[in-house]
Amino acid sequence: MPRILSIDYGLKRTGLAVTDPLKIIATGLTTVDTKELLPYLKNYFTKEVVELILIGEPKNMDDTDTHATPLVEKFIKELQKNFPLIPVQKVDERFTSKMASRAMLEMGLKKKQRQNKRLVDEIAATILLQEYLQSNS
Repeated sequence: MPRILSIDYGLKRTGLAVTDPLKIIATGLTTVDTKELLPYLKNYFTKEVVELILIGEPKNMDDTDTHATPLVEKFIKELQKNFPLIPVQKVDERFTSKMASRAMLEMGLKKKQRQNKRLVDEIAATILLQEYLQSNS
């Protein structure tokens, strides 16, 4: 059964999360260096069927674009060019990094672990995906 993939896109690193085949649970997949993201996804899509790509849309509190919004828009075009059969949907990513940091604290991770930005990105992608699943259930 196809999965949904979530992307927390960043200039340096990008967090990824996927659903289980039944699309009930969001699980962190990994964090990759952004320059390696397209090759990683090409390889991943040869092994797994993905029916939808969610990507965090960076917005300010007043709904204006952030400095990262054009980067995300450019990457969405790359996704659509490279994977034309997989729809791409933007989702609001406000607060996901803060929520990820809070979740790490609540999980009891030590300070050094909580400072791991790769883990924060992966958890942020998982939160994006879990929120999407909850809002569409």
